[in-house]
Amino acid sequence: MAYTISEAARLMSVSPSTIRYYDKEGLLPEVKRQNGIRMFDEVDFGWLRLLMCLKKTGMPIKRIKEYVELSKKGDATLLERYELIRAQRQFVQDQIEQLEYYMEELDFKDWYYRKALEIGSEKAIDYNEYEQETGHKKP
Repeated sequence: MAYTISEAARLMSVSPSTIRYYDKEGLLPEVKRQNGIRMFDEVDFGWLRLLMCLKKTGMPIKRIKEYVELSKKGDATLLERYELIRAQRQFVQDQIEQLEYYMEELDFKDWYYRKALEIGSEKAIDYNEYEQETGHKKP
């Protein structure tokens, strides 16, 4: 089944202009046209999902273009594409670890203010309680 750009945008929860931009930048190598109208099929949706994933994980358009160009060359570029994906995966993993670190700090502050409100003062907070209650050390 083929979809117009508006239908594809709705199904992918993006604006038609986003898809037009990706197409203009050459990031949708297989998009077919009927009478000048872009028609999207399942292969194109696969590309759109990947493009949105890479973009949302912080990969610059220049690197995404590099990935698409390598893909067009087929199996000869498998290692290069794999390395691009592994690097992006590591970038995301590093972000997750950083966010987990920040979450620990926020968890502590959540506990801290709940305790202060419970007691009615910050001065009487016993930090050892944090470790006892949560099993975590104070950040």
